[in-house]
Amino acid sequence: MASPSLTIFRGFPTTAAYCWSPFATKLEARLRFAGLSYKKDIGAPPKGPRGKIPYLFVEEKNGASETVADSNLISEKLVANGMAEDLNAKLTPAEKAQDMAVRALLEDKVYFYQTYERWEQNYYTLRPVILGSLPYPVQVLVGSLAYRKMSATLYGQGTGRFSPEEISKFKTDVWENVNALLASSRQKKGSDGIFYVLGGNAPTEADTTLFGFIASCLVCDAAPEGRKIIRSLPAVMEYAENIHRQYFPDYKHWE
Repeated sequence: MASPSLTIFRGFPTTAAYCWSPFATKLEARLRFAGLSYKKDIGAPPKGPRGKIPYLFVEEKNGASETVADSNLISEKLVANGMAEDLNAKLTPAEKAQDMAVRALLEDKVYFYQTYERWEQNYYTLRPVILGSLPYPVQVLVGSLAYRKMSATLYGQGTGRFSPEEISKFKTDVWENVNALLASSRQKKGSDGIFYVLGGNAPTEADTTLFGFIASCLVCDAAPEGRKIIRSLPAVMEYAENIHRQYFPDYKHWE
């Protein structure tokens, strides 16, 4: 059966380069781990089924099409439709719980620390990039509204209630622990070359998330502190370099 055409709408230019969205890079990693080819388009959150980036347009050879949003739901859809193997199928129950814990740590903790750094601390670096397609006066208006909404979200979620110094410590603690986990997984693998976050011989869903958060931060000019933290951690950088070489050789490197 002919494979359907896949197009990722990631909210950023379609060049062969990583973008600032950790979830868009996560989705690209998921497709590449499955060996699926895809096209990229810019798109916009209001155009997506759930009002956010990324989303995936799937077009069958018979003309039928579907747009799916949310990186986790997209992965589940690909598996259910037989387009991709379940990356976690061979994990033990304990490993599945660990995989989910890594993803939750990044998506429910680090995401908000990164959002705080980008929106609260580096807003004027962020705005022209995420709103670059708009005329400058519109950027100012839309950016102001988006900033207020994001500040309210961060306060309601809890991150915005802490001081910049406390958030910086939270962020550093997470990445240092991720570095320790990766160092352990590298040792468990017992050989040079690529290794994965749980120490197995193949990537799991946690690897899609982890690489998405690392790569998107390394290329983000609105996250200088996060980038500095990540660059200081040898196991994290080795992990990212290996995945870049293995799965994204066509992409511009973050340096």
